[in-house]
Amino acid sequence: MGSTRYITSMGELTRKDNSLCFRKDGKNVYIPVENTTEIYCLSEVTLNTKLLDFITSNNIVIHFFNYYEGYSGTYYPKDKYNSGKLLIKQVEAYKDKRLEIAKQIVRIIGVNISEVLYHYYKHDKKEVKGTIDWIRKDFKERIDVVADVKQLMAIEGEVWQRFYGDFKYILPEDFIMNKRVKRPPDNPINALISFGNSLLYTKTISAIYRTHLDQRISFLHEPSEGRFSLSLDISEVFKPVIVYKTIFELVNNKKIQVSRHFDKKVNYCLLNEEGRNIFITAFEERLESVFMHPKLKRKVSYRTAIKLDCYKLIKFIMEDREFTPFSLKEGL
Repeated sequence: MGSTRYITSMGELTRKDNSLCFRKDGKNVYIPVENTTEIYCLSEVTLNTKLLDFITSNNIVIHFFNYYEGYSGTYYPKDKYNSGKLLIKQVEAYKDKRLEIAKQIVRIIGVNISEVLYHYYKHDKKEVKGTIDWIRKDFKERIDVVADVKQLMAIEGEVWQRFYGDFKYILPEDFIMNKRVKRPPDNPINALISFGNSLLYTKTISAIYRTHLDQRISFLHEPSEGRFSLSLDISEVFKPVIVYKTIFELVNNKKIQVSRHFDKKVNYCLLNEEGRNIFITAFEERLESVFMHPKLKRKVSYRTAIKLDCYKLIKFIMEDREFTPFSLKEGL
């Protein structure tokens, strides 16, 4: 998986000479640090401060997930990309241009949802046309006249609900979602969405960490204690493209199946280890898939597109250049 390492089973992660060593069931698996930028701990993993010191010196980020496959937190080396000048400008942008930035994020969420649905419309799922038409007219017009971020969040919530409502035309019956349930997910489709969104959120945390942006100062989501709210902002436009397209293809091609890849308990439903591994492989392949960037005149991966959105935001904050997040329609 290149720069990302996933640990999906219980064990101990230690430093062994100048490598990382994961010990599981009495066996050692060595992880080279040279091309590792982030590690995902998706099960109970034991580690110590000696390891964290080694991780810090090699600028590796570690993301931790809980029993319910939800994101718990991130360990990353002390900020070496700090910029006082950008921090001041980012705060000023929050005070003076928050609604402008937030509108662009929500507008592109709609564009990307519409593009994903249009793919299915072209493949004889004509029932999704109502949502596509609503996004292209009513949704767009309401964003233009909205007066504050709270109203904008309500419009964003509506576009997601309409999108979820069309799943019944795209997915087989055993993956139908009655409603979006997050903590913990209560059925297979909610389990896939929660896990996929958490992976994307942490990918965005890693991307922002390697820029001079401050994770805590967001524009669409309310800045709050205990979470990296800017990662929520930047990851949101990529959900239709990366998370949902991955889910639709895995389910419709029967690579993920209800009977084989989920653990269903009384109050929750989770991917089992085999299911997680299938999803992770497809998710990473989606991140590494490329498209031709019309401005850069070269092929760019979706992983790089996340980083480019961070740089677009920096240029808006520092140079007042137009900020338009990644659009599946425009390919940039």
